[in-house]
Amino acid sequence: MTTASGPEGSEQAAGPAAAELTPGRPLVFRNATVLTMDDGHHVLDGADVLVDGERIAAVGPALEVPAGTAEIDASGGIVMPGMIDTHRHMWQTAMRGYGADWTLTQYFVWYYLNWGKVFRPEDVYAGNLLSAIESLEAGVTTTVDWSHGLQTTDHADAAVDALTEVPGRFVLAYGNIQQGPWEWSATPEFRAFVSRRFTSGDDMLGLQLAFDVTGDPEFPERAAFEVARDLGLPVTTHAGVWQVTKDDSIRLMHENGFMTPSTIYVHAASLSQDSYHRIAATGGSASVATESEQSAGQGYPPTWRLRDHGIPVSLSQDTSVWWSGDLFSAMRTTLGADRARDHLEAHGRQETVTHHRLRAEEVVDWATRGGARALGLDSVVGSLEPGKKADVVLIKNDASPVMTPLLNPYGHVAFQAQRGDVHTVLVNGRVVKYDHRLVGMDVARARQISQQTVDYLRDQLGPEAWNEGMHPEIPDTKTLSNPYTYSDAAQWKDSDDPGSERRA
Repeated sequence: MTTASGPEGSEQAAGPAAAELTPGRPLVFRNATVLTMDDGHHVLDGADVLVDGERIAAVGPALEVPAGTAEIDASGGIVMPGMIDTHRHMWQTAMRGYGADWTLTQYFVWYYLNWGKVFRPEDVYAGNLLSAIESLEAGVTTTVDWSHGLQTTDHADAAVDALTEVPGRFVLAYGNIQQGPWEWSATPEFRAFVSRRFTSGDDMLGLQLAFDVTGDPEFPERAAFEVARDLGLPVTTHAGVWQVTKDDSIRLMHENGFMTPSTIYVHAASLSQDSYHRIAATGGSASVATESEQSAGQGYPPTWRLRDHGIPVSLSQDTSVWWSGDLFSAMRTTLGADRARDHLEAHGRQETVTHHRLRAEEVVDWATRGGARALGLDSVVGSLEPGKKADVVLIKNDASPVMTPLLNPYGHVAFQAQRGDVHTVLVNGRVVKYDHRLVGMDVARARQISQQTVDYLRDQLGPEAWNEGMHPEIPDTKTLSNPYTYSDAAQWKDSDDPGSERRA
């Protein structure tokens, strides 16, 4: 299970035990299809990826490796960069699936107006811990915690405690939906929190400011932007959310000089061409959460508009109160939504789409390097190149027929693979998942404390509000009158042979 030279002539083993994959020990993936996601998007067949310490040491066929290197047989699998989610409300994960039938209005009412304020620091911790573990399990090695439930710095400390307990790469996007950003960002407690919990040069834990711009002509958000500028922090904002954050929000940001290349516009789904031009001109990027935009109603997933304006894209999953926490579904639904729009518009012109514009290769880029670019981490992660940090995912499942044949690796990642096919995950060179099982994380404890949050929230709401929140009223629907209704009802009545009269 170790080798001092290349694979030629070496004995093949089933693979090292998880206990042998200790931090700092060199590790090589052998004989994989490698999606480098480098500038040339090179795909290497039958290639190796060598990790030494925190970094990728080499990529190529039949690599020579140091003595004592652990070896993982990646034949029949795909090795790719770790995926990056640029917008996830991790604190809501303990309510997984609760809002499956919500609209965006019902989400706002539940979290912003009614019940978000009852979340305690320990509930933020529970959601973040569960979500952080879930990210790694699905091959998402970097996750932006769009943490707009931080009512106090105690809540913020709890969020960071959870993130630093899990061996992933995270960015805390600090927000508070219970106050205006000009209020919470101006407090000495917030400044003290930033000084206490964040150090420069730490690429394992980053910080953004997360708030929305209402479009108020007085532009009260100016104060929060000035805090971000003073602290040297990027801003991430929900933009282009139908009838919530509109074109006036973008115009105010632009006219006041607060649109920068590091700004991430989440959703960006209901904007005018003028707003897209402003985003493109200032170098910002969009975080597209296709399942969210499709289901909640921010607007039609905007990749077709972003592509027309040359705006860079990353992908996100938004919140597990609705959707899953993996990017396989994000890639799949993004391709589907973009292509569906092309077909619909073509059919309206009585035309046929004969060639897709958005390709699987591009959404795999958005799920990996696109996220790295958006977060200013492109020199650190996002591709498999020597010298970059070793955030690496092996997709391989010998027990599944879905991994065979492996013909189009980009298409396989986007349309065929799922989180259960994630065999091995490395973050910063450390093995955090191996042979389909998490390494060094206490899933049972995360489940336990998440259940404690569920029990607490159910008690706070009471059984009636709890059930009403989970099962919102269904609008009345009317079936159209059908002119083809059968007139001879007797023909369809019970008989020993229901088909006999019809055949006659």
